[in-house]
Amino acid sequence: MTTHIQSVHFDADQKLIQFIEERVSKLKKFHSGIIHGDVILKLENSSDTANKIAEVKLHTNNGNLFARKQEKSFEAAVDGAVIALKRQIEKIK
Repeated sequence: MTTHIQSVHFDADQKLIQFIEERVSKLKKFHSGIIHGDVILKLENSSDTANKIAEVKLHTNNGNLFARKQEKSFEAAVDGAVIALKRQIEKIK
């Protein structure tokens, strides 16, 4: 499964990119019909510390799955989105 990662208005470091690829690729074992994933990382302009947003979209042979989480770090946001997508996959099955 390929994962396309886009960071808006900043450059993601290689460590973050590897972390995201590992987490998103683990979803493949829950649904064999996943074609590829798109991850968009954004920084929200606010005074709140939880200003990091991760949007994960999975393209499957049955349609698309989407999750968006906002946390204090991109790692936590990606983890939350992956957990939400796992729940969506379980509901589909």
